[in-house]
Amino acid sequence: MNADALKKLTAFRKKLHQTPEVSGKEAKTSALIKAFFKELEPDEIIEDLGPYGLGIVFKGKTKGPTTMIRAELDALPIPENGKHRHKSKNPGVSHTCGHDGHMAIVCGLGMLLAKKRPSKGKVVLVFQPSEETGMGSEQVIQSENFKKIQPDFAFALHNLPGYPKNEIVLKKGAFTAASKGITINLKGKTSHAAHPEDGLSPAEAMCKLIIGMEKLTETISEFTLVTVIHAQLGEIAFGTTPGLAQVMATLRTFDNQTMKSLSSNAEKLAALISNEYGLEHDISYCEEFEAVINDPVPWELVNDAAKELKLKTKHIRTPFRWSEDFGKFSSQTNSLLFGLGAGKNQPQLHEGHYDFPDDIMATGVSIFNRIIEKLNH
Repeated sequence: MNADALKKLTAFRKKLHQTPEVSGKEAKTSALIKAFFKELEPDEIIEDLGPYGLGIVFKGKTKGPTTMIRAELDALPIPENGKHRHKSKNPGVSHTCGHDGHMAIVCGLGMLLAKKRPSKGKVVLVFQPSEETGMGSEQVIQSENFKKIQPDFAFALHNLPGYPKNEIVLKKGAFTAASKGITINLKGKTSHAAHPEDGLSPAEAMCKLIIGMEKLTETISEFTLVTVIHAQLGEIAFGTTPGLAQVMATLRTFDNQTMKSLSSNAEKLAALISNEYGLEHDISYCEEFEAVINDPVPWELVNDAAKELKLKTKHIRTPFRWSEDFGKFSSQTNSLLFGLGAGKNQPQLHEGHYDFPDDIMATGVSIFNRIIEKLNH
């Protein structure tokens, strides 16, 4: 990209940074993206890809593959603590995961495509909602308008603090973990605190469940992680013996089948402990992320693109423990999620001082553009 284009893109990134919106509320962010692309006159703008999702289409003149490049619209409910001028104007909400930078990179790619359309097939730039909750990609895929896309290939990147700026981080197979939130409710019977023998307190069962949940990792040979994130016993009422308890945990694995096994074991444990203490129980799940599984062909494409652009690459052996909503796309088509180094001293993702480094945007644009040159020219 030339200096003027990069300057425009940087200004747009900072504008997005100042107006963050949490998952499911990305109306203004979506409107900003739509307005940006209207000036570029793409062949089509597909709306209603889930709530506020957009697809920007650039068509070639002959038949060929459909290449999808994805960015995320949503921000996080995290207060921003940095001192930069373009801080969030929405209290308690911030782009401390760098989705503003991801959007800007894909917008920069759109600027190049507006000047040079693909020769064959089509390129669709998808801006998806609700990545942070694990709901957005499923909403996009299930939307009626996704039938207009049906990608042959799908690509996305994520900036990675702790890696040198502009380094491309690659892995075949599992790239990020599957995860889900589990909530287990235990129901006994309240009584007067003066007569606890007349009630049925779930206190001891709750303690046993907390310990047992974190020991579930010992029952499966593959990587698993259980993190108890919240527990509550009864209400603050000194005259009452509690009758309800709740335990919430995050389950993590490196593949979707192991996640099924871990979930099943958690359910069996909850039932076993509930029965032991004569309690009723129920279980629910939320924020479910599939593992992102990178396919060989797109891996080769990105690896070759990085070499041709003379970018340093890092080939990791172990998947990242964090999760990414791109996993739903990776189960639908040939896909690849790769990392883009954001700097060794950059604050970590989801931390209040984090701000996407503008000087890695050109690299993101270049590698996506090289992928399109390989597939659609």
